[in-house]
Amino acid sequence: MATERDSETTFDEDSQPNDEVMPYSDDETEDELDTQPAVEPEQNRINREVEVTRETLRKDCSWQVKANDRAFYEQPQFMKTTFLGFKRSKYSGNAIKTYKYNPITFLPLNLLEQFKRAANFYFLVLLILQTIPQITTLAWYTTLIPLLLVLGITAIKDLVDDIARHRMDNEINNRTCHVIKEGRFKETKWKDIKVGDVIRLAKNTFVPADILLLSSSEPNSLCYVETAELDGETNLKFKMSLEVTDRYLQEESAMAAFDAFVECEEPNNRLDKFTGTLKWKGRSYALDADKILLRGCKIRNTDVCHGLVIFAGADTKIMKNSGKTRFKRTKIDSLMNYMVYTIFVLLILVSSGLAIGHTYWEQQIGNDSWYLYDGMDYSPSYRGFLNFWGYIIVLNTMVPISLYVSVEVIRLGQSYFINWDLQMYYPEKDTPAKARTTTLNEQLGQIHYIFSDKTGTLTQNIMTFKKCCINGHTYGECRDKTGKPRNRPEQVDFSWNMYADGKLAFYDQYLIEVIRSGSDPEVQQFFFLLAICHTVMVDASEGDLSYQAASPDEGALVTAARNFGFAFLSRTQNTITISEMGTARTYDVLAILDFNSDRKRMSVITRDSNGRIRLYCKGADTVIYERLHPRNPKRQATQEALDNFASETLRTLCLCYKDIGNEEYEAWNKRFMAASVAVRNREEALDKVYEEIEKNLILLGATAIEDKLQDGVPETISKLAKADIKIWVLTGDKKETAENIGYSCELLTDETTIYYGEDVSALLQTRLENQRNRSGSNLNSSQRTNEPFLQQGRNHALIITGSWLNEILLEKKKKRKKLLKLKFPKTAEEKQKQLQSKRKAEANKEQQQRNFVDLACECSAVICCRVTPKQKAMVVDLVKRYKKAITLAIGDGANDVNMIKTAHIGVGISGQEGMQAVMSSDYSFGQFRYLQRLLLVHGRWSYIRMCKFLRYFFYKNFAFTLVHFWYSFFNGYSAQTAYEDWFITLYNVLYSSLPVLLVGLLDQDVSDKLSLRFPTLYLSGQKDLLFNYRKFFISLLHGVITSLVIFFIPYGAYLQTMGQDGEAPSDYQSFAVTTASSLIIAVNFQMGLDTSYWTFVNAFSIFGSIALYFGIMFDLHSAGIHVLFPSAFPFTGTAANALRQPYLWLTIILSVALCLLPVIALRFLSMTIWPSESDKIQKNRKKYKAEEEQWRRRPSVFRRGISGRRSAYAFSHQRGYADLIASGRNIRRRRASLTAVLCTNLAEVRQAEAAS
Repeated sequence: MATERDSETTFDEDSQPNDEVMPYSDDETEDELDTQPAVEPEQNRINREVEVTRETLRKDCSWQVKANDRAFYEQPQFMKTTFLGFKRSKYSGNAIKTYKYNPITFLPLNLLEQFKRAANFYFLVLLILQTIPQITTLAWYTTLIPLLLVLGITAIKDLVDDIARHRMDNEINNRTCHVIKEGRFKETKWKDIKVGDVIRLAKNTFVPADILLLSSSEPNSLCYVETAELDGETNLKFKMSLEVTDRYLQEESAMAAFDAFVECEEPNNRLDKFTGTLKWKGRSYALDADKILLRGCKIRNTDVCHGLVIFAGADTKIMKNSGKTRFKRTKIDSLMNYMVYTIFVLLILVSSGLAIGHTYWEQQIGNDSWYLYDGMDYSPSYRGFLNFWGYIIVLNTMVPISLYVSVEVIRLGQSYFINWDLQMYYPEKDTPAKARTTTLNEQLGQIHYIFSDKTGTLTQNIMTFKKCCINGHTYGECRDKTGKPRNRPEQVDFSWNMYADGKLAFYDQYLIEVIRSGSDPEVQQFFFLLAICHTVMVDASEGDLSYQAASPDEGALVTAARNFGFAFLSRTQNTITISEMGTARTYDVLAILDFNSDRKRMSVITRDSNGRIRLYCKGADTVIYERLHPRNPKRQATQEALDNFASETLRTLCLCYKDIGNEEYEAWNKRFMAASVAVRNREEALDKVYEEIEKNLILLGATAIEDKLQDGVPETISKLAKADIKIWVLTGDKKETAENIGYSCELLTDETTIYYGEDVSALLQTRLENQRNRSGSNLNSSQRTNEPFLQQGRNHALIITGSWLNEILLEKKKKRKKLLKLKFPKTAEEKQKQLQSKRKAEANKEQQQRNFVDLACECSAVICCRVTPKQKAMVVDLVKRYKKAITLAIGDGANDVNMIKTAHIGVGISGQEGMQAVMSSDYSFGQFRYLQRLLLVHGRWSYIRMCKFLRYFFYKNFAFTLVHFWYSFFNGYSAQTAYEDWFITLYNVLYSSLPVLLVGLLDQDVSDKLSLRFPTLYLSGQKDLLFNYRKFFISLLHGVITSLVIFFIPYGAYLQTMGQDGEAPSDYQSFAVTTASSLIIAVNFQMGLDTSYWTFVNAFSIFGSIALYFGIMFDLHSAGIHVLFPSAFPFTGTAANALRQPYLWLTIILSVALCLLPVIALRFLSMTIWPSESDKIQKNRKKYKAEEEQWRRRPSVFRRGISGRRSAYAFSHQRGYADLIASGRNIRRRRASLTAVLCTNLAEVRQAEAAS
């Protein structure tokens, strides 16, 4: 039993997930492991392994690319069948398409989409029914005019949106680069690039496709790229071509004649992996990810590079990571559709009841009334059937045709308000807020979970040197030259230093004085160490020093040393030159002991001009302190400084050194050289040798770097937390770095209990076992346990890496191992057993994922680090699926696109990482802090406005339509209308549309400042308090009561009455005018009661709508228009005759008063006895306005003395440039001939042949 259960999970105790590894191979292991027989013959095992090997080679390298040969891709084996049997090449073009329509398809496709809406299709059917004379009692134009208006406005809006998409696509597709055509480089648009083209790219241009680097203007065809759009990192990375292409492919003619053949993996989403082989001149060369430039990268510090297009357009890795574009609908949209279906059902029930009533009436009264004979000998039941359809037409306004178009107009207006909000404008980048979609605004007021990227979203991705501790003394506070504290900070003047870049903001004048005076040699030694111990490369080609670092941290430290007088000037394969207080000195670099995520440190061994050998080391305090000499007098003082730096959430690093004797170095160097050429386990051997020399170190001090948060991030997170919005951080960064940022932005505090991957795994295993014990082995019938995972009343946080996430969520898949089916055919029993096992595993996986979501949602903060783009989307999807919560994802890079598309709402930060995230987002702005205004102000207002609009809209339509229902009891259920046809046509279009539209656009219960000051106001949207089925039925009841009053008050007044002129005003047309006038005044005044924010425009719309009604009515009832169209305008003179009777005006006033006074009384009681949070704030708004005090950031609380958080120094996600420097491949040298390359590069050739 235990064995069976163990097989259901993938928790592997022998190999724990690696927190440092990002599991990028998302789609390479889609197949589950087949069940294997217990005993397998040896020959079968050998056959199977051969089959697997062949299958792997065939599967992994089935993509073929021929250089400079476009005809190659038109061969039959590369064609695939598409829609209607058309064939096209499997190789995608490079054009990007995000638009939906073209001039030919716009009208049919748009109409098809619009008629997918139930309401629009319903009114189309209704229009057809109105052309049948036996059924209709309403003119066809009463439905046609509103339907055309709705379809037209929606079509125009869709057209405007699609034109914007066309423009954006054209902007990208029409970028240019140079492509070999007809033997020469010619300027070509991106959209015309094809697989196999050889292209040339210049400095500071984007890479248009995934290309194999062939050569560049740099030594050994190095190419420096910025991958901000791919992984969010702005530090430079280097790529290097094959030596053979570097030596040979430099001239235009050589590239035109290039005819290599590439076999590689199929297009996939693995950003950091590539496998392939280049075959050229009879030789094979292995290709890997270091030789590939991905679309979205930017060429930096490289004048020119050349490449061969491998993947284009939709096949590129950045596009494969984008995920599917999902059609997003708001929660209110879905609810609104269900309510429309409810109205359909009510409409059918009411029409059926009235049709039955008409059948009964015909049997009892109609057949005996000779004066009602219409010449048709229909039976009562058939007349009832016809009247059913007649009432479907008469009562059609219960389903509001203008509802959807009104909603679209309101959303469009709200989107413009977001675009025009100057408080969300970021002047530094000239970036306004932008609502890129107009259909999701009210959903911004219902967010439960926010999923945020870290780099570039919460942080600026800018590292700044803030403080340091040298020889036990801390520097970096505001002090004068004598070391005394200063009240007013004064920036240090670096003008004395010819190499200072002028960008470092430092305020400790005393440190400068100590450096310049030379009074403390340890201080100079400290900055000398920063200048010499690194793998930074320098570019001085333009007269200024430009550093290229493997991580922004390392760049910040070298730049700081430069500003303080120790400038790194240049390096060769074996030397490094430093300017020490203006004097240039060159040192021999004997060895570089590079950083990796296990070592968490790096060292260099140098020899000065006097022959002294010294090791300089920098690294995380957790590893440095273990390797210090027992006698380090400043150890404790530095420890206290580290604690202080940690409390300020600065990224810390310890510096130390060690003098090495010649004999000791020579002995160690022999072991080092042996490890460097080890064939197996080279990295482990090198790490072991490094350990031998990195001991008994002398502590010099510590640095403190600030990973600068964007302005207002902690305040924004705090306010969103008060609004009960939970924030999860999903990042590809390291665990320590992500945790450190969690403290900086106050997601984590000293009181927070943190659970890591192993803790979560244990909790979930325990819960899963308990669930199995309760329900037996059948997980399908297992009942969820409701008890919480964690202790209530305390703050909990979850920090989990991508590897642990795959392990816990049972997403760790294995490749299918092929079996020879002829040897072991499966019996029916085995197939059934395998099917049951698969179902059980799926149920187990679902339960495990549900448990994980329950656990994570109990935490106040969740940080997922080292996660892939696909994992980001998976986490968002899990919360959507199991919590049914509204989610928002925010990011700024291409690695966030999948997450942004998966969430209900996607927000893009238009920053320094390109436009990929923005292009896929629903909303965009320049800084994370604007998110609080987007949600707490615009989102809440949009939600309140939309809810108020919908409640009122349903109310006014029920009040209008149900008058026909009451009238049917007095007209033999004959489907006659209570109003004039033109009133029915114009009621929703003109007479009652403007006030409700303006409330939907302009209304606000409290001001924007109070919305931000009291985030708890946001809770009403999260809990769906303002619009739900209860509110819907209240609106229905309100409409029923209003229709009763509107019909029966005039009916009672007309029952036995006489006008002033002795004429009875109780004819049908006068009654229709009276009820219509009462209705228009009542519903418009009701809108006035529902308005919270009064402006001149609102007042004008309400009284203007009433005036417009009377103006149009008198025109339509005039004799002149009756003469022109006698059949269309039968109410000649009715308005003038009826409304001159004071008795009718008193009837109208009484009807309106009975409709409104109960509402006013209920509102007064509600606000007095049961006031809402909004009511309380409105009541005290004058007091709050007088105070005008800004919300202040609460004091930061951090854990002190915890080394795990202090040690967050991130050199980079992989090794630095040490290998590149030590090999000398970045040094310019004379090129050899192609023959020399092909003949002498035996090692590379052998390696390539072995790989192929």
